Amino acid sequence: MGIKIGICGTGAFAQGFIPLFKHHPQVDKIILCDLDEKKLKENSRKHQIADTCPSLDELCQLDVDAIAIFTQNDRHAPQAIQALKSGKDVYSAVPSATTMEEITDLVKTVEQTNRIYMIGETSYYYPCTIYCREQFRKGNFGRIVYSEAEYIHDFDHGLYDVFKWRFGKDWKKMAGLPPLFYPTHSVSTVVSTINAYVTHVSGMGFVDNHPDGLFGEDKNIYKNPFSNEVMLCKMSDGSIARFGEFRRIGHPGEVRMSMYGTEGSYEEQYNSKIWVTKERNKFTDLADLLGTVEEKAVYTVDKDSDVVGGDWLDASTSKIHPVDILPKEYEGLPNGHKGSHQFLIHEFVTSCVNKTQPANNVWQAARYLIPGLIAHKSAVRGGELMEVPDFGNSPR
Repeated sequence: MGIKIGICGTGAFAQGFIPLFKHHPQVDKIILCDLDEKKLKENSRKHQIADTCPSLDELCQLDVDAIAIFTQNDRHAPQAIQALKSGKDVYSAVPSATTMEEITDLVKTVEQTNRIYMIGETSYYYPCTIYCREQFRKGNFGRIVYSEAEYIHDFDHGLYDVFKWRFGKDWKKMAGLPPLFYPTHSVSTVVSTINAYVTHVSGMGFVDNHPDGLFGEDKNIYKNPFSNEVMLCKMSDGSIARFGEFRRIGHPGEVRMSMYGTEGSYEEQYNSKIWVTKERNKFTDLADLLGTVEEKAVYTVDKDSDVVGGDWLDASTSKIHPVDILPKEYEGLPNGHKGSHQFLIHEFVTSCVNKTQPANNVWQAARYLIPGLIAHKSAVRGGELMEVPDFGNSPR
């Protein structure tokens, strides 16, 4: 016997995930939910899902086991908390929250309700992260000395349209989001690999002067002048880490990581991935092992409707992905973000069915998010070293 899932939000990002929920062999029923009646009808037709619901309030009262949230960033935490309190397990698109108050309430709610919460952090299943996690588990890094990761996504690569679609006429006030308020893609690569977390952080920001006027102390609701931010971190295992979040940058865009240990190191640059040790003039080229179909963060409109989708949805898996754990029903279905989408949905569904904690649980979600929130505050204060709160490990 499978589970019943409500999907809250049927916009651009949800398009790559609705089929994965629908065709999972342990999902018996799907209910689509959206405030936009037109969008709801179009998605019901497009995905051939008859059951729909006009609001999260009503969805929380229906007979569903879990709710997957694909709405605007600032709604994720409040909606997840509402769903958890109504007795549902929750899958949430990133970020998990946008403030310390929200993430604190979210962790407390999971603990009080004893429900399953999973953050849909795609970087957890990126080929580079899987590879480094295996190398770390085998001890091939030795002790980790230094790690770095970056999320590079210039506004010219689809972000203008994303904010317009999400926030309508108020999009400019929201588009000045501090980059370090969205740190999970970069932070998760390291935190999920080395089983350590950030204890202290110092942040620095790049003051923006672009003519679109999105960033500035009087330009957005965050009073944020920084379009690019970097944080230097002390980790709980004694290592050092640097994370960069860039929104004005002359680069094609990617999430990437490098990791240096006392015995071995992984280095990644654009179109280059290698493993090296102390042996000079020798390296292992990992391009073939870790390569996937090139992704493009370009959003388009479905020719047959007003439903927005993205051609990043057809990204394939790499040779290192454990595709044998996926259900056979996923063959030929959409994937994306370097092959991570199918693994994320499969993990959530099986966690709900088996009542087990997913790897990207709420305690990990907090460790992915909080360093960035604190680091932005540090950047505003000129790089002041600040302590990072931690909620601990999953209790089960």
